[in-house]
Amino acid sequence: MESFYTDSPFGSSITAEEVLDSIGFLDDWEERYRYIIDLGKSLPALPDALKTEDRFVRGCQSQVWLAEHFDPAENKLYLAVDSDALIVRGLAAMVLAALNRKSPQDILDYDMETYFSKLDLLKHLSPTRGNGVQAMVERIRSEAGKLV
Repeated sequence: MESFYTDSPFGSSITAEEVLDSIGFLDDWEERYRYIIDLGKSLPALPDALKTEDRFVRGCQSQVWLAEHFDPAENKLYLAVDSDALIVRGLAAMVLAALNRKSPQDILDYDMETYFSKLDLLKHLSPTRGNGVQAMVERIRSEAGKLV
């Protein structure tokens, strides 16, 4: 397995619970946006060779690529995401905090709506950014669904 999957802190040392706790300590959305951008900077870069048409996530305002690797021995789906926009990398990191390194069934069962609601996120994004985040989640769920 490639190191950009295993080196990612998302889903291991950076979890959805940690993201919720961290964002809850921030007083305003300017600080929260900075936090989201900083999360994105923690995403390992996706090699250019993997930024292919079949990994391109449709529905995003920015360019977004999603790569995945399923480890059947661990029954875990490893995810890697990259984007040309810093805020989108951060939003992708928030999604990976919730879904990376989980079993396909756990990914399908995870309540992303509640997660996004607790983050109070979608109402602070433009409609196109919000649609892009949803497209990313749906793509991950689709990949997980193929494995169940």
